Amino acid sequence: MPLLFDLGEDAPCSLAEAVEALAAIDFDPRDEGATLEAARWLRRLSSNREFLADVLLDRLAGRTLGEIESGYGPQAVVLSPLRGSMFLRANIWPAESDLSFQNSGAKTFVYGVPHDHNFSFLTTGYLGPGYRSDYFEYDYDKVRGVPGEEAGLRFIERSALHEGKTILYRAHTDVHSQLPPESLSVSLNVMHVDPAQCWHDQYGFELESGTITRVLSPNATEVFLRTAVASGSEIALDYAEWIGRTHPSDRLRLASFEARSGISCNRHALWAEAERSGSLMVSAVAKQKRQAIEA
Repeated sequence: MPLLFDLGEDAPCSLAEAVEALAAIDFDPRDEGATLEAARWLRRLSSNREFLADVLLDRLAGRTLGEIESGYGPQAVVLSPLRGSMFLRANIWPAESDLSFQNSGAKTFVYGVPHDHNFSFLTTGYLGPGYRSDYFEYDYDKVRGVPGEEAGLRFIERSALHEGKTILYRAHTDVHSQLPPESLSVSLNVMHVDPAQCWHDQYGFELESGTITRVLSPNATEVFLRTAVASGSEIALDYAEWIGRTHPSDRLRLASFEARSGISCNRHALWAEAERSGSLMVSAVAKQKRQAIEA
C-alpha cells in the first residue's frame, strides 16, 4: 500500500509558506529525505484549518480569477502553479448522500474505478473521514499493458484517508479502488511532475479477474500522430514508420501501427511487421489484429 508517514503535530503554515518551502525542497519521491520533508510541510498546511475556505471563497467572489484553477476532474482545485517538479492541489470527495454525487454518479469522482498512477504524489486527509480505498500492489515491469492481461494484483488492505493521515502513492506500484467517504471530505496533494511520465501508462483494472482493462493516461502526442497520418501526408507516414521502429514508448509505437492500418492496403503485412517489433505489448496486440484479419 502507499507509504504511511508517522508525523507528529507541528505549527500550521500558510499556503504561500508551504508552496515556497516545497519548491525549495524540490520534492522527488525517489529521495527519502526530500519526501519526508515535503510530507512534514504538507502536514503543516493541513493543520491550517482556514486557508482552503479562504481560497475557495476568494475564487467564488472572483478576487483571484486566473490564479486558482480547477483541473483533473470536477472535484480538483489546483492550489499553486508548477514550481520545479511539483504543484499543490486539493481534492473534494462527496459522499453518496451529497447532491453532486447523486447528479453526477460515482465514476465522475473515480469511485469504484481501480487504477494505478503514472506519477507519485503525497496526500493527506484535510477534512472529514476521508475516502476509503481497497489497496493493492503489482509489478508494473511484468505486464505488457494489454487489455485482459493478468496483472498479478496483491490485496493489501482497506483503509480511509482520515484527517492528518499522510501517505505517498508510488507510481506504478500502488493500485487502489476508491469508495465514497461517509461524509464530505477533502484531501491535499503534493504532485510530482516528471517530463517522462506521459510515456508511461496508467492502467485501469478489473478486480474480480485481476486483469488490466484499459489505459487511462491521456497522451496528446498519440492523438496528433493519428490525425497527421489520417490526413494522408507522406511526411507524417514516414514519421509514423520511424516511431513504430524506434520510439521508447510502446504505447506510441502501437499507435503508429494502428494509425497506418487505417490507410494501409495490406494490413496483414503491417501487423505481421508489428509482431516482430521487439515490444511485448505491441507484439501481443499485433498478433490479435493479424489473427482477426485471417479469420
